[in-house]
Amino acid sequence: MANAADFTLSFVQTSLHWHQPAANRTSLEHYIDTISIPTDLIVLPEMFATGFTMEAAALAEDMDGPTVQWMQRMAAARNAVVTGSLIIRENGQHYNRLLWVRPDGSMSYYDKRHRFGMAGETHVYAAGQARLLEEWRGWRICPLVCYDLRFPVWSRNASVAPYDLLLYVANWPAARRDAWMALLRARAIENVAYTLGVNRVGTDGNNLEYAGDSALLDMRGEYLVEVGNQETSLTRTLRRSDLDAFREQFPALYDADTFEVHPDEPEPQW
Repeated sequence: MANAADFTLSFVQTSLHWHQPAANRTSLEHYIDTISIPTDLIVLPEMFATGFTMEAAALAEDMDGPTVQWMQRMAAARNAVVTGSLIIRENGQHYNRLLWVRPDGSMSYYDKRHRFGMAGETHVYAAGQARLLEEWRGWRICPLVCYDLRFPVWSRNASVAPYDLLLYVANWPAARRDAWMALLRARAIENVAYTLGVNRVGTDGNNLEYAGDSALLDMRGEYLVEVGNQETSLTRTLRRSDLDAFREQFPALYDADTFEVHPDEPEPQW
């Protein structure tokens, strides 16, 4: 890894085998194996085991299921956190759950708050009630899921103990790729943070096409990485000194409004 203050991350952009968790684990492991240097974090797309599906009852896993165990093995093998979302069954409900899996096998999780009503997600998956803020190797990180990108209040950074890296795992269709790229840039600028969006490519079982466009942006909203629609794994190092210097020169977070989010308020139903 780089200097102690810096942070190295890797991400995988690939097509997904529709409703085939074992095949997706094999494919993703191949790309993880191509990461040639030590890394702190490996990011996979949304619902990386199945594709973005409403067949939760048939495809859900438990928190000790094969995909969770696979993530634990990958994290231990690479001495890195592995994160991405999958379908989890718990207490009679289903969740589009982002898992944050550490090398020692311990985990945190975030349940997707903003479910995509146009696809029926609100009727299939229970909503998350709280954001996840993780501190890992000296960096504060806020991981979110796909449609969350459209809701800036939920992504909002804080002036006190701000996060350093905002990331989104996604299955974002090609038809709305312009919005994906514009919103990633907006989130980076307004939150004065490195921002990573990890999407998929290919066509899913509903004949939706995905253009990829996974990207890493700096706190100015400038692109550090754009990968287009290729299947790939990439690794980059984030510089702490660059982030701290920019925040000192442009301390916009200190001028931000304060507010509270009340996730227990009832949501409209599609």
